Amino acid sequence: MNIRNFCIIAHVDHGKTTLSDRLLEKTHTVSKREMQDQLLDSMDLERERGITIKCHPVAMHYKAKNGQTYLLNLIDTPGHVDFSYEVSRSLAACEGALLLVDAAQGIEAQTVANAHLAFNQGLVVIPVINKIDLPGAHPELIRKQLEDVLAIEADHAILASGKSGIGIEEILETVIEKVPEPRLADFPEPRALVFDCVFDAFKGVICYVRNFSGSIRRGDEILLMNGKVTSQVKEVGVFAPKMTPTEVLEKGQVGYVVTSIKSVADIKIGDTITHVSTPAKEPLPGYKEVRPMVFSGLYPLDTSDYEKLKTALSKLNLNDSSLVYQSENSAALGFGFRCGFLGLLHMEIVQERLHREYGLDIISTYPSVVYDVLTTQGQHLLIDNPLNLPDPTVIENISEPTIRATIHTPNECIGDLLAMISEKRGICDHTETLDSSRVMLVCNLPLNEILIDFNDRLKSITKGYGSMDYEMGAYQVSDLVRMDILVNSDSVDAFSTIVHRNKAEGKGRALCERLKDILPRQLFKVAIQASIGSKVIARETIGALRKDVTAKCYGGDITRKKKLLEKQKEGKKRMKQIGKVSIPQEAFINILKTTT
Repeated sequence: MNIRNFCIIAHVDHGKTTLSDRLLEKTHTVSKREMQDQLLDSMDLERERGITIKCHPVAMHYKAKNGQTYLLNLIDTPGHVDFSYEVSRSLAACEGALLLVDAAQGIEAQTVANAHLAFNQGLVVIPVINKIDLPGAHPELIRKQLEDVLAIEADHAILASGKSGIGIEEILETVIEKVPEPRLADFPEPRALVFDCVFDAFKGVICYVRNFSGSIRRGDEILLMNGKVTSQVKEVGVFAPKMTPTEVLEKGQVGYVVTSIKSVADIKIGDTITHVSTPAKEPLPGYKEVRPMVFSGLYPLDTSDYEKLKTALSKLNLNDSSLVYQSENSAALGFGFRCGFLGLLHMEIVQERLHREYGLDIISTYPSVVYDVLTTQGQHLLIDNPLNLPDPTVIENISEPTIRATIHTPNECIGDLLAMISEKRGICDHTETLDSSRVMLVCNLPLNEILIDFNDRLKSITKGYGSMDYEMGAYQVSDLVRMDILVNSDSVDAFSTIVHRNKAEGKGRALCERLKDILPRQLFKVAIQASIGSKVIARETIGALRKDVTAKCYGGDITRKKKLLEKQKEGKKRMKQIGKVSIPQEAFINILKTTT
């Protein structure tokens, strides 16, 4: 069987999914009646946002000009920096990659990152200049960028358009010619790589696999090598593009395996499947363990939904191996989970999927990163929750994670961008000129500073033309402190954050002002304070609700009115000492929505 396995990699919105639609049409994998735009983007969320979130495999049969028929296994991949782990999983299951570059926008940050991922995996990279039918297309300029930035021979770059179908046949022929046959196929024992998983309520766990050697049939007893879990194969099949059952998955093929495993925790992405009777001695080279970058607390609005949220997170975790979670509880928000994400978009997508797919209404706490705290005893503590920060008297120093960011921007925006980088405590290492109108900035920034509004402000400054990619840097020691919010002298744990000392006052003042507008008034004055330890750095006061106690006095001696007012004053003083401010759930939701 002639097999070629390849994927499409590119920056977000450079036309990967549209190009895959044309490939499906050209190979007659999908009939015209069933064809629709973004066919491989099966989630409503992907269609609405116009982005790919999950990798999508599909098997295509194509008769080449040499007269032979080939089985082409294509995997459409995400482009956003938060989903680079999806791209790495796809690359491990392929021998070649189509590197897509927009003819109008040129090489962007994620184009460079994905290209290097493919080079590191040893894949054959085929450059494709897409959208050449746009009025602003500059194919020759893009060829020069490919050579200067990525050191790819641009003479053989294919000119194509996913929208109008230009160059589709040339892409297919080039894939057949340049992408090598499936590797590691001569290994004596059967081995298949699990590159994705989904949970089906009726079938149980379904593994998306790339079979490297041997074959997998229905009824086989299989072993997951890392998890040491055995199971019987209930069904095997390929994606055409829907799941289509077959008799066997041969070596080199991409398909799915339905197991009898019902527990979502038993399968890890990157595991190797082999036979129980003839097990492989060593697993396939897997993936690096994915480390979450951003942590946030997720709590159900209705406390009775806690178990439902727990089940939903376990099912999402199977399909999204980078999501990590553990249970925690808050005095203000009740029982919930501390979740780790790859970035803010990843966090937003997970919350949206919990709402849409599982019908859960949730609230998230202020996002934070993992800090390395060195104590006076010489211990290193990894802290992802401000509440777990030890007493300042036992802290020697606190280190925060940094990133090395690559920002592509038009020339005229450099000044404003450098000002924003400086404001975010970043340092610009150096700049490189890409062409006459675009520049690449290489900067070091604290990860904590880019969590909330960095990407939005980048897009605003560059009028949408800027793009950013980043990789994790080293930890660096910073002057970080825990800032607490006190309401009527009681600390509210949901609002605690770890901030840089120089920015604590500004952030505390802004949070107190928002709380003053949101919290309901009481019968006594309520002080809202931001504090670092015992030092108050910002304060707002909510005025008391007053009853007009002098309304019944009409005329007479003024001392009578004064006496009533003094009595009211004493009552409010006593009330303030014993009174408790109960913060309603709506206030938490409003304040956390405005901060995240």
